[in-house]
Amino acid sequence: MTRNVVTGGAGFIGSHLTEFLLGCGEEVVVWDDLSTGSMKNLEACMGKPGFTYVISDFISDPSFDNAVRDADCVHHLAAAVGVELILRSPVRTIETNIRGCERALSVASRYGKRFLLTSTSEVYGKTSSVPFSEEDDVTYGPTSKHRWSYGISKAVDEFLLLAYCDSPALPGVVARLFNTVGPRQVPYYGMVLPRFIQQAKRGGPLTVHGTGTQSRCFAHVSDVVRALHALMHTDAARGQVVNIGSDEEISILALAKSIVARINPSAEIRFIPYEEAFEPGFEDLERRVPNLEKARSLIGFAPSKSLDTIIDDILEHQRHSP
Repeated sequence: MTRNVVTGGAGFIGSHLTEFLLGCGEEVVVWDDLSTGSMKNLEACMGKPGFTYVISDFISDPSFDNAVRDADCVHHLAAAVGVELILRSPVRTIETNIRGCERALSVASRYGKRFLLTSTSEVYGKTSSVPFSEEDDVTYGPTSKHRWSYGISKAVDEFLLLAYCDSPALPGVVARLFNTVGPRQVPYYGMVLPRFIQQAKRGGPLTVHGTGTQSRCFAHVSDVVRALHALMHTDAARGQVVNIGSDEEISILALAKSIVARINPSAEIRFIPYEEAFEPGFEDLERRVPNLEKARSLIGFAPSKSLDTIIDDILEHQRHSP
């Protein structure tokens, strides 16, 4: 039976991955310090055979070594997340992302464990070539803008993993995620879809940053965790960086209008300048669309759920949640 360690397993994606692994008959040890995760996300896992959890900072906890030693696979999801958190706590962002990845990789390589790093489309920086491909050059803004610290810190994580993969001691893969959404995602830290839903339910306004013409692609978390599992166990993916997400593109304004139409047709949509929402000189990408050819080739990946279905799933989950 495969035994997994999932760092950040009490988070949104981590908890869904944990449920998926348990559903495959695998064992899971979740490590999370609950800085952004919640044990409520793991309620469905409690009491299931093969599930255990540790509430601790694995960076400094020496018992993390034993957990990795006894595991087969390490899924590293622990990270600082969301634009708002990044701008509010840039030191925490950089230290959490780089120190956490360094610690997890160091221990996993010592014991020769399979390793999956979840990265982010933010690594592409200000790349203007759409769709984004894994071998594209990247460009970032000035270091005086905290906004770029997240993407750069995750790029460092990718460099670390790929450097470790040069040694046969660590069979690892990077999954670059594009806007993963679904049930249990919270509206904090700048997550746009749950924020719009919450604002619409409260009567509005829905706050659209900038002009709303910027576009994104949203993938259902269930599609994403299946892809993560497949990448972990695909030998051809070792040492690779692979985009995972949806290529169904929608503008943020169109997304807001869709949420208003579904939930509260009387809710206002209000435009907030970037400098008011974030910081002076804040830069955003107009489009963020993944090229999914490598994922299709390696693991046969294709997103199965449309954005309409994703929104339906979120609303259905919320109707049955306290």
